[in-house]
Amino acid sequence: MVNIVIFGPPGAGKGTQSQLIIDKYKLMHLSTGDILRGEMASETALGLEAKKLIEKGELVPDDIVIKMVRSKIENNLDKKGFIFDGFPRTTRQAEVLDKLLEENNTSISVMISLEVEEEELVKRLLKRAEEEGRADDSIEVIRNRIKVYNEVTSRVCNYYEKTNRYKPIDGTGTIEEIFGRICNVLDEHI
Repeated sequence: MVNIVIFGPPGAGKGTQSQLIIDKYKLMHLSTGDILRGEMASETALGLEAKKLIEKGELVPDDIVIKMVRSKIENNLDKKGFIFDGFPRTTRQAEVLDKLLEENNTSISVMISLEVEEEELVKRLLKRAEEEGRADDSIEVIRNRIKVYNEVTSRVCNYYEKTNRYKPIDGTGTIEEIFGRICNVLDEHI
């Protein structure tokens, strides 16, 4: 089983690159953002709780996210592997993910971290807000999301770096250029 973490700040292009990776390597996409948006659209208790936090640019608590991820993994062990998009976001989540995968006789193969300058991220997210009408992409929320990423989420890179699974990728340029850089790394690990 091949398992990849695609990582980076909001607006780095994780969703776009995930889809290209899925198409080429035939992995199952596990996006906590998609799962949470589905819960919010269905107005479940989890979705309503998550919505309040997301609208402020804050992270959903580990326990809630971990329960959702565990369920998805355990119900899809017949797949070739997973691409984790938006998870893990904390070192604790990374540790729990490693244990969960180990219980299922697999592990994270590599973490691809898309590196993009903050002003480029803001520009991308404002454009996305305009095109998609996403309420979670106002300038205040964008700045807070990037701040949370820099102060909390980026520490996950250190976790994977300690075990030689962290691979930073320049996340600027065309979609094809970025994907080419990702494929060069993945082809070494798959």
